[in-house]
Amino acid sequence: MPYYRLKDLIKAIRACKTAADERAVIQKESAAIRTSFKEENNDARHSNVAKLLYIHMLGYPAHFGQIECLKLVASNRFADKRLGYLGIMLLLDENQEVLTLVTNSLKNDMNHSNMYIVGLALCTLGNISSPEMARDLCAEVEKLLGSSNAYIRKKAALCAMRIIRKVSDLQENFLSRAKSNLSDRNHGVLLTAITLIIEMCYQNPETLQTFRKAVPLLVRHLKSLVSAGFSQEHDVTGVTDPFLQVKILRLLRILGKGDAEASEAMNDILAQVATNTESSKNVGNSILYETVQTIMEIQSENTNAVQRHRNIILDCLRDGDISIRRRALELSFALINESNVRVLTRELLAFLEVADNEFKQGMTTKICLAADRFAPNKRWHIDTVLRVLKLAGNYVREEILSNFIRLIAQTTELNAYTAQKLYSALKSDISQESLTLAGVWVIGEYGDILIKGGNFEEEELVKEVTESDVIDLLELILAGPYANQVTREYVLTALMKLTSRLTSTSSIQRIQAYIERYNTSIEVEIQQRAVEYGNLFKVETIRPAVLERMPIPEVKEEVIRPTGDTGSLLDDIGAKNSNGGVETLVDFGGNDSTQSKKHAPESNKTTVDILADIFGSGSAETTTPTAVVPQDAKNDIMNLFTSESTTTPVTPVQNSQQTNPLDSLGLLGLGETEVSSQPSATNTDQYVAYNKNGFKISLNPSKDPSNPNILNIEVTFHNIGVGATVQNLLFQAAVPKNQKLQMQPPSSTTILPGATTQQIIRVANPQKSNVRLRLRIVYSTPAGAKVDEISEFSGFPQEFW
Repeated sequence: MPYYRLKDLIKAIRACKTAADERAVIQKESAAIRTSFKEENNDARHSNVAKLLYIHMLGYPAHFGQIECLKLVASNRFADKRLGYLGIMLLLDENQEVLTLVTNSLKNDMNHSNMYIVGLALCTLGNISSPEMARDLCAEVEKLLGSSNAYIRKKAALCAMRIIRKVSDLQENFLSRAKSNLSDRNHGVLLTAITLIIEMCYQNPETLQTFRKAVPLLVRHLKSLVSAGFSQEHDVTGVTDPFLQVKILRLLRILGKGDAEASEAMNDILAQVATNTESSKNVGNSILYETVQTIMEIQSENTNAVQRHRNIILDCLRDGDISIRRRALELSFALINESNVRVLTRELLAFLEVADNEFKQGMTTKICLAADRFAPNKRWHIDTVLRVLKLAGNYVREEILSNFIRLIAQTTELNAYTAQKLYSALKSDISQESLTLAGVWVIGEYGDILIKGGNFEEEELVKEVTESDVIDLLELILAGPYANQVTREYVLTALMKLTSRLTSTSSIQRIQAYIERYNTSIEVEIQQRAVEYGNLFKVETIRPAVLERMPIPEVKEEVIRPTGDTGSLLDDIGAKNSNGGVETLVDFGGNDSTQSKKHAPESNKTTVDILADIFGSGSAETTTPTAVVPQDAKNDIMNLFTSESTTTPVTPVQNSQQTNPLDSLGLLGLGETEVSSQPSATNTDQYVAYNKNGFKISLNPSKDPSNPNILNIEVTFHNIGVGATVQNLLFQAAVPKNQKLQMQPPSSTTILPGATTQQIIRVANPQKSNVRLRLRIVYSTPAGAKVDEISEFSGFPQEFW
């Protein structure tokens, strides 16, 4: 028996215990509804369509009720029309042929005397309009957009938005009506009119110029909302119509972008909104978020206008909403200049002390870059970076630490001051890695100056430091829980340097005995350094010369871009040249790769050439420091301060499995190379890293089943169009510093035309970072042609990291 009421059908379906029971009830009721439709039972049509829509919402077929919905729309009863239009919106879309039959009903109802029926027609058209319907009914919607009834104007504006999305050419029909509705007092009409205008601006950028004239009107609307008293009709937890405020701010952002006049007109109201909006509630946060977005987006050349909001933006750094803090942080860095660098840096350092860890790396980079560009004097610059190292030394990038050490080396008049500050900092805290590395480097270089002591501007940094105190501190760092291999490398080298700085024989003997403990270290690099340093004690005639103080480093240029979650507003803050680069330290020994190559002994020529080639040191456009190859034992000792050993010759791995010596250099992106990041179209399991001159290299990655931190990569070399046999194949690779590379020999160094050969690479990636490969491909042909190419690849999906 059919259920004659929707209520009864719902009860029956809810009473079903299994899906099969439910299907049985639905099928039985659908059959009864079909029969009723065939019998043209007008009295039951309304109930049947209601039940059919419920069946449709449960996911069962209901398309056979489309015509019945049209019949309900043709009825004179409002209840029938409402249900009929609801059925049309649910059961039809713009691709249905039946939709053409609805056009006439919509046109008639748009001219109905009952505003609610007109609203039903506009709502239906706004949901299912096809391009043909949009053209046919555009005139009616335009007329209703100027209706005297606010309810109809609101519905017509939303319907017009659907029309211009379907047929953008019809936009000009609504321009004048939409602009006039911006003066409407009704909040609903104003909200929908702004929504329509935003859509128009997105659809046609030429419309921006038309509506920029309305910026003063929008500013007045926003000002009235901010300063208006309590209005029960529009109040949302104490904020007057936050929905309308957000829409106005969004439109102002669109209109102000790239236009100085419009941006200037809205600056004051933006400050007022940010000042008067309550930030303890979500509605207030939404308005503050849009305000910050608008301030960031409008004409940026007018820096004085943005500076007006400085105090408000700094207050937002302490907001409870992380998105507000993030945006305020980005804007704070954009406000830094020569006149306010002290104030803003002090505020940012205070925020760094309590900031979330995800902010710290980006903040440390940007603060140091800002100090580098706008520092009023060298001492302030050093103090600022020291404060950063103390607060977030574990989040400082290598480039920043390198810049700081360069700054210390160049500022000779403050060497004693810096050494004492770092010594005091390490006495208090050795948990921050970058602070420890900087302090150890300075103590090793300027230990003799540190021991002399001294006062600066009546500030006694260190009362008295003895040779024993310095050695005790370095031993404490080595024995501490925060020491890692890099720290141990720095400390051993600093201790060795001190043997030429200290005067006490007992101190030198103490250092020698301590270094000898590491002759059997399980870390090969540490063991090698300890043995080499021990041998230096046997040659007293050259030890002081080898360990003498490093010369002031030459300055190279490198682009240092801030990273992390704090955005990129400061991308150009460190620009000191036409390419946006900033000064950075390249080689503490004062030699770049070109000089080393020029003066290198013949025995090191192969090493130098390979390093220079694979890292593209010959490119005139290179903005990143190139690898440095030491030219003698003195420079070799100096380079031991770095965590990588660059003296190992780089040779192709052909005969045995061996760790690639390039993987510790971590220098990528040098020179002009081909970057491949797209998977091969022919094989979803392989990724093309190189494809040129008929020679292709594809990579097939897979996780090591015994260790998820290791990625196995099968490298396949394809001779697909070289036209001759490939001979003397040489394949080399490098990875970033936080990864390790191991290569097995290739199956063959000769590849016949159309043939392939394979080689296995293993990458250890404990930090789960993007696997980036720097590749060098060398081969020749019997005709004498030789290819020597550099390529980069970083296209593995995250599942392989």
